[in-house]
Amino acid sequence: MRSSIHAHLTAAAGIMEATAEACVAPAEDAARAIAESLKNGGKLLLCGNGGSAADAQHLAAEFVATLDHNNPRQALAAIALTTDTSFLTAYANDFGFEGVFERQIEALGKKGDVLIGLSTSGNSANVVRGMEAARKQGITTIAMTGGKGGKLAGCADITIAVPSQSTAHIQECHIALGHAITALVENLMAS
Repeated sequence: MRSSIHAHLTAAAGIMEATAEACVAPAEDAARAIAESLKNGGKLLLCGNGGSAADAQHLAAEFVATLDHNNPRQALAAIALTTDTSFLTAYANDFGFEGVFERQIEALGKKGDVLIGLSTSGNSANVVRGMEAARKQGITTIAMTGGKGGKLAGCADITIAVPSQSTAHIQECHIALGHAITALVENLMAS
C-alpha cells in the first residue's frame, strides 16, 4: 500500500517538474490576459466537467475571495459556470448537455472577458462549444488541458497543456497552475 502511494507522489512530482518547464510561459500569458481584463472591467469565466468542474469552482473562489487570507485585497470578478444546477439541469434536459457552457457564455459573457476552459483530454464537447462561443464574442480563451491539448488547443488563444496523459496528474497540475496564475494576477492588479 505505501509503495503505491509513494509511486503516485513520485510520479506527480516528476510531472509537476515537467509542467514547470512546459507551462510557465503560457501561464504567465494567461495571468496577464486575466489581469488586463479585470483592470478594464471584465470578468473571468471558468468551465469544465467532473474534477475540472470542481477545479473551475475552486479557482473562481480564489479570485473572488483571496488566495491568501493574510494578503487581503479587493474582490476579483470570477464566475464558475458549473455552479448553477437549476440552469444546468434545465438546459441539459431540454436541449442537451453539450450546450450548457455555450448558453451561459451567450448570456453572461461580453467582449473583453476571459474564459478558462478546463478539460484533461481537451476534447469535452461542451467546453469546446463554450470556447468557440466565447471567441465569437471577443472573449479571450484559455485552455487548461493535458497532453497535446486536444480540440481545445485549436480554439484557444492561450493553451496550457500539462505534459501528461494521466487525468489525476493533470488535475493536480491544473490546481497548482491555477494558484500560480491567481498569485500573479493579484500582483499585477496591485501594481
